[in-house]
Amino acid sequence: MRQDTLVSLLGGRRGAFDATAPLVVFILTWLLTGDSIGWAAGASLACAGVIAGVRLGQRRKPRAVILGLLSVAAAVLVVLYTGRAQDILLPRIVSNAASALVWAGFIVFRRPLLGLIVGGLLGQRTTWRLDPALLRAYSLASWAWVAMYALRVAILTPFWNSDSDDLAVIGGGVAQVALSWPLLVLCLIVSGWIIKAALPEAHPGLRHPIDPSEPAASEKAASLLDPLPPQRDQFSVGIATRGLSMPRSRYV
Repeated sequence: MRQDTLVSLLGGRRGAFDATAPLVVFILTWLLTGDSIGWAAGASLACAGVIAGVRLGQRRKPRAVILGLLSVAAAVLVVLYTGRAQDILLPRIVSNAASALVWAGFIVFRRPLLGLIVGGLLGQRTTWRLDPALLRAYSLASWAWVAMYALRVAILTPFWNSDSDDLAVIGGGVAQVALSWPLLVLCLIVSGWIIKAALPEAHPGLRHPIDPSEPAASEKAASLLDPLPPQRDQFSVGIATRGLSMPRSRYV
């Protein structure tokens, strides 16, 4: 399973750019217009609209494009309603907190989202859940994603609570950009390492889940537990090594 395939499924660099560009435009416009929330909100929404139009022209998934536009619109509405520029961070904090809870919940119910994503990419659907080793590996690796979302919440929340508008908007914006693409790549590397470390050395890998209900899989699982070759009986060994043969009948 290539990491770049999983990155593209999660949005990739384009997704990171689409999510952070409206925020950057909001911050720059807010600074250039003398802390004008109205101008900053309008510029951010316009930026999101342009990005959505370009992505639709490139025939990207309409649902992802529309959801991205709606998330920016929600953040802009929150800022306009509260009159606090730092509230531009609030939707991102809430979404990451919700993501952490969802990922953790799926792990608890033995349906780790990382397994569902990778299994879908590999065309396995949910057959990987029949393999106890893969299920355990995906569950452990999914905690890395929970940690990523929780880290974003832990870092962005103090900026949002700051009494200094400049620190909240500029510092929070820079932190959000740094916590997008670079942190996602780091999380992919860590989760891949966890899966590799959690699987037994003789396991065939992500592309070949073992179904314990199948006889062949049961023998393979038994061989993982007992790597020693089976002992052959002495009679068979003698025949194989000494060339012994049964005497032919005298009546034939």
